[in-house]
Amino acid sequence: MSGVMKRMGMIFRAKANKALDRAEDPRETLDYSYQKQLELLQKVRRGVADVATSRKRLELQLNQLQGQSAKLEDQGRKALALGREDLAREALSRRASLQQQVSDLEVQHQTLQGEEEKLTLAAQRLQAKVDAFRTKKETIKATYTAAQAQTRIAESFSGISEEMSDVGLAIQRAEDKTAQLQARAGAIDELLASGALDDRSGLGSKDDIQAELDRLSGGSDVELELQRMKAELAGGPSAQQQAIEGGAQGSGQQSQTPHRFDKQ
Repeated sequence: MSGVMKRMGMIFRAKANKALDRAEDPRETLDYSYQKQLELLQKVRRGVADVATSRKRLELQLNQLQGQSAKLEDQGRKALALGREDLAREALSRRASLQQQVSDLEVQHQTLQGEEEKLTLAAQRLQAKVDAFRTKKETIKATYTAAQAQTRIAESFSGISEEMSDVGLAIQRAEDKTAQLQARAGAIDELLASGALDDRSGLGSKDDIQAELDRLSGGSDVELELQRMKAELAGGPSAQQQAIEGGAQGSGQQSQTPHRFDKQ
C-alpha cells in the first residue's frame, strides 16, 4: 500500500511540476526576483537610517552630558575659590559620575558608528548588485522575447504550431471531401452513360438510335389505330380485317426499309 501511495505521490508531483513549468514565464520570474531584491535593499537602507538615528541621539546625549560636566567643573572651581571646599568636592563628585556616563555613551557611539558604516557599505554593494541584476534581467527578457517571437514565426512557416496545424487539418479535410465528391460524381456519370444505372428522374439524355426507334415505333402504332378506326366507321368486318392486315403489311415493309439516321 505504501508503494502505491509513493508512486501516486511521484506521479502527482511530476504532473504538477510539468504544469508549473508550462505555466511559468521566465520574464515574470525575473521581475519577481528583482522586486524581492528591491525590498531587501529597502530594508537595508531602513536599517542604516535607524542606526544613524540612534547614533545621532547618542551624540546629542553626549553633548548634553559633556555640557553638564563642564558646568559642574566650573561650579567646583568657583566654590573652591570662595573657600567652600565641601561644595567643590560635591560638584567634582557629580562631574565624575557624569564622566562615567559619557564614557559609556562614547563606547556605544563608536559601536553604532561601526555598524552604520558596515550597513552603508552593505547597502552600496547591494545597490550595485541590484543594478547589475536589473541590467541582466532586461537583457534576458529581451533575448527571451526575441527567441519566442522567432520560434513562433518558424513554427508558423513550418506549420507545426497549434494554430497552423488546425488550419492545415481543416484544409486537408476540405480537400479530402472535395476529392470524394468529385470521384462520386464521376462514377455516377460513368454508370449512367453505360446504362448500368437508370436515370429515374426522366431527365437523362438518350442516344440518337434509341430516340429514332422510339419515334418510328410511336408513329406505327398511331397509323394502325387510325386504320382500325376507319374500318369500324366503314361498318364491315371484312374492311376492318383488311385495314388491320394492310396496316400490318405496311408496318412490315416500313421495318424492312433501311433508314439513315442523322445524329442530332
